[in-house]
Amino acid sequence: MMQPTVLLVPGLRDHVAEHWQTHLEKKLPNARSVQPLTRDKLSCALRVKALDEAVADSPQPVLLVAHSAGVMMVAHWARAVRRPILGALLVAPPDLENPLPEGYPQMEDITRNGWLPIPRQPLPFSSLMAVSTNDPLCSFERGMELARQWGSRVVNLGAVGHVNPASGFGEWPRAEALIQEFALDLVHQ
Repeated sequence: MMQPTVLLVPGLRDHVAEHWQTHLEKKLPNARSVQPLTRDKLSCALRVKALDEAVADSPQPVLLVAHSAGVMMVAHWARAVRRPILGALLVAPPDLENPLPEGYPQMEDITRNGWLPIPRQPLPFSSLMAVSTNDPLCSFERGMELARQWGSRVVNLGAVGHVNPASGFGEWPRAEALIQEFALDLVHQ
């Protein structure tokens, strides 16, 4: 089987040098990131368009690896676009329907930029959601609810915060393991 493109879908902070997605992009020969927006950085529609263009530009089958608001981008993209992909690893989704901690976009900005409502229908591809039990951006229960609505299998990561550099996640070997396990599962479906 042809090696899939691992398309990294970062959250609203885009590319952070210490982030596990940035490390993965450097480490995996078949990985690349959705490029950050240069204008209207909070626009859900423009981020979905950028994701769609990145999927369309891939000559190989695509496996999405999304973090934080990148997970929401994937959910909105799946509702709006029907390009085939292999599947998606969804890590630490934020609960955009409840106020986020200080330093993150506020509810009025999230609403004005098209992030709500959160899509609720099952995703049209296989997905694996990795959820933290103490994520400050999303309760474990809410993460489980989203996974159930989207038809995602769940990996309970334990008490690991938001799985970002602030939570101690620069290089994250478990991300590679999850990608490999998920890709193998997709091949055997």
